[in-house]
Amino acid sequence: MSGKVTFRQDWCKGCGLCIEVCPKKIIFLDTTTTNPKGYHPATVTEMDKCIGCANCARMCPDSIITVERE
Repeated sequence: MSGKVTFRQDWCKGCGLCIEVCPKKIIFLDTTTTNPKGYHPATVTEMDKCIGCANCARMCPDSIITVERE
C-alpha cells in the first residue's frame, strides 16, 4: 500500500510530533523555509516511501495533515 501526505504548511507550528510517529522516518522539519507563523513546517520529500498509515495525521494537534491511500 502506498500513500500521499500533504501538510497545510502555513498552519504548521513545527512541533515535530508527526516526525516521531512516522514508521518510515520520512517526515522532517524544512529548515530552509519559514511559514507565516514563523515556524519551520513539516514536510516529506520521499513520498514514494509513504505507506499511508496516517499516524502523522492522527498525532497532529492542529489537524493540518491529510493522508490519501492508493
